[in-house]
Amino acid sequence: MPAVLHRTATPTTTATGPLLGLVCAALATVVWSGSFVTSRGLHDSVPPIQHAFWRWVIALLAVAPFGARQAWRRRALLRRHARYVLLASFLGVAVYNTLVNQAGLTTPAATMGMIMAASPVLMALFERLGGARLGARRTTGLLIACAGVAFLVGDGATFSPGDLWMIAAACSFAGYSALLRRRPAELGGTAFLFTTFLTGTVLLLPVQAASVALQGGFTPTPGTVLPLLYVGVASSAIAFFAWNKAVTLIGATRAGIVYYLQPVCVAVLSWAVLGETTGWPQLLSMGLILGGVVLGAGPRR
Repeated sequence: MPAVLHRTATPTTTATGPLLGLVCAALATVVWSGSFVTSRGLHDSVPPIQHAFWRWVIALLAVAPFGARQAWRRRALLRRHARYVLLASFLGVAVYNTLVNQAGLTTPAATMGMIMAASPVLMALFERLGGARLGARRTTGLLIACAGVAFLVGDGATFSPGDLWMIAAACSFAGYSALLRRRPAELGGTAFLFTTFLTGTVLLLPVQAASVALQGGFTPTPGTVLPLLYVGVASSAIAFFAWNKAVTLIGATRAGIVYYLQPVCVAVLSWAVLGETTGWPQLLSMGLILGGVVLGAGPRR
């Protein structure tokens, strides 16, 4: 590895670092939960690819005032690590949210959140393959939370094609989170966001053009524009910055355990916004998920 490249996700030694990392991971998780509800809510009005494309256009405009100048100053570093930036943009921007939107055509928002909660298991596996040690407490918390997700999905869930799209999305997001461990040290948070948002948007241009040609565009109304503004500004610019910061401070595995809160948040939001119901099996599963989060996200002894 070049000297400028190192593992930025090593947990910080300061007293406030782990706490800040957990707060950032929780913020990203809560905000991202709304994007699943949005994907499901727009499934019959905005084609999935166009949903993803305009999301990142809006996100790019939101981040540009803060990250464009920094990215320009680090252009030599970006060229040096072009393959890394391209892969991160492909997995975290171009692919992940497009798959989520595609899943929203047939899969309820609550189920999308449940399946997506499996991604921390993949994050932990990626980190373990990279040589990271998880520890008994963290592994136990991860397994408890995973058991809650498994019980939730297995309780009479009906399979749909969107479930496969969500499984693929979980793999994509886990790969992106694992890549954050090797982010170039000199590439600041906003510069990295701007670069990946720009690259991901460019990667989506050909499929966006194909979608418009084959499916036609969508009608801009408050019911379509406002959700796109939410996913573009909050779920993209703010949440991705918070998540990247969390992974830098506490590592992908501990941030991933906090990510298990997502099905809880999605279930609440889908009930409040879309009218999807939640029964006692879901509540029991949420208790297991929360217990695993509390146990696994704590600091090592």
